[in-house]
Amino acid sequence: MDKQVSSRSTKEKALRLNLDDKKYGTIVEIGAGQEVARNFFVAGAAAGTIAKTMSAYDMKFSDAIYGVQQNGRYVSKGRVLAMMEQEYDLVVERVADVRSRSSRYFSYAATVAAKSFNRDNECHAWCGVRVQMYPGAEPSDIVVHVRMFDDNAEAQQQALGILGVNLIYGSYYYFEDPKTLIDSLTDNMKANRIEIDSIEFKGPYFEDIDNRAKNIHLIRSWKTRAVMFKPDGSVGVPAEMLYKKNVLTIRGSFKPVTKLNVDMIEQGQKAFGEIEDVNSDNTVLIAEISLNDLQGHDANMTEKDILERVRLLNLLGYNVLVSDYTRYFSLRAYFRQFTNLQIGIVVGMINIKQIFDVEFYRGLEGGILEGFGKLFPDNTRLYVYPELNDKGELNDLSNVHVPDNLRYLYRHLLDNGFIRGIETSNIELFSIYSREILKQIGRGPGEWQQALPENVAEEIMTNKLFGYRG
Repeated sequence: MDKQVSSRSTKEKALRLNLDDKKYGTIVEIGAGQEVARNFFVAGAAAGTIAKTMSAYDMKFSDAIYGVQQNGRYVSKGRVLAMMEQEYDLVVERVADVRSRSSRYFSYAATVAAKSFNRDNECHAWCGVRVQMYPGAEPSDIVVHVRMFDDNAEAQQQALGILGVNLIYGSYYYFEDPKTLIDSLTDNMKANRIEIDSIEFKGPYFEDIDNRAKNIHLIRSWKTRAVMFKPDGSVGVPAEMLYKKNVLTIRGSFKPVTKLNVDMIEQGQKAFGEIEDVNSDNTVLIAEISLNDLQGHDANMTEKDILERVRLLNLLGYNVLVSDYTRYFSLRAYFRQFTNLQIGIVVGMINIKQIFDVEFYRGLEGGILEGFGKLFPDNTRLYVYPELNDKGELNDLSNVHVPDNLRYLYRHLLDNGFIRGIETSNIELFSIYSREILKQIGRGPGEWQQALPENVAEEIMTNKLFGYRG
């Protein structure tokens, strides 16, 4: 269940804003009715807060008002930013001279693809508010990407109406505490109606905010199950990054990312690329970090710790997914929301042993069979990296021992290519242990540097990551 930050109802929030004659702005909504504006009008006294509401549904009208965005998409971040900028400038230009100098102006904008009649379309929205935190100050922006899960347009509109009021309210009353603002976005809304998978704070008031940390808080505030980071460190929208793409992912702690991790990824890429129509141009490579331990409990990683791992993976050119998924079939289901193409998951031998442990599926009604049914239903493969045993010999898929009652299931997965072994490029990489590396980093320069990609080691030392003392 979502956290409830405020005891105020949606109507009470709207009324509080309406009764404050220092707050004044516009609301423009395209694609899902005028639900945000309606909440303010229903609350009463809206004339004191709302200068204008508008909904330019016709594309020609919309383009004439807000211009044509570079990607040509109407439900996009570029479009909502253009709407916010245009409307904010207009309200200031037209009323700043006649209103009190203590006024603080805002513009709320939303561009939405709601449920279409007789169509199974993606239901999502970009919503944002440009707000003046103090009289006369330069404005700052808060922008969110939302996915809607109600099965009809009316319910989706109603959910976005609540979200919009919460966003405007939070921008005025919680702007000094972005985490509380995030927590409040689903106030007065039942769980699982929407997902907020990205948020951006931008502008003079938010200059010191790390948007990556705030997006990780989306997971811990139960607004989403996962957030994506592009190689440049910016927050990505999964629906845009993964659409019509093949996905290859590897889960790890990456504390820090080592040459062994890199070899696993590269060997997985090589094998994944052997599938017909899979190439570097249509494939997204993702390093995934789960916030949970193997039992599904929160591993209590700090945001600083997570961001240091993300930073180093980005440095190597990888996209990064931070999630609260424990089981691999949940990870596969997440990717399958956005693409119907191939999914590859690179794992180690220890992961295969876990996957064939019936205890791993405790609480799942269908047990291990349900788990495998969800993991391998379509175009999904596991690529298994070998390990070195106590005798210094390589163990691979030919050495896996599964319980007798599961051996035919294991054989079935092998024979049909659902599980495939990959090789190591250098057996000496098995001498790399992340936990030992982490201990050595705290002691300063040393042999640990040879176990990491050169630029990763340099970044750790330059920025004193993971407790480095130099």
